[in-house]
Amino acid sequence: MKIGEIIGTVTLATAHPDLSTGRWRLVAPLDRRGLNGDSAGRGEPFALYDELGADLGSLVAIAEGPEAAAPFQPAIKPIDAYNAAILDAIEIDS
Repeated sequence: MKIGEIIGTVTLATAHPDLSTGRWRLVAPLDRRGLNGDSAGRGEPFALYDELGADLGSLVAIAEGPEAAAPFQPAIKPIDAYNAAILDAIEIDS
């Protein structure tokens, strides 16, 4: 699981009908430097499926690959990245 910051919204002309309850967001993954506010610690942004209602600037826990589709079992949904949690605070020990 990764931590990322919501930086935008993805707008689709058409989407898979089973994915109408959530929103697609643009998320930038963060490493330790990124969590400390250093822009060099931001990874390449990608699309994330969000049913939790994360806003711009929210820190989120990102599930990827098979784990991203797991919350929808037994239904099969075409998802590569899923917002697993909205994080209120992160504490980093040195």
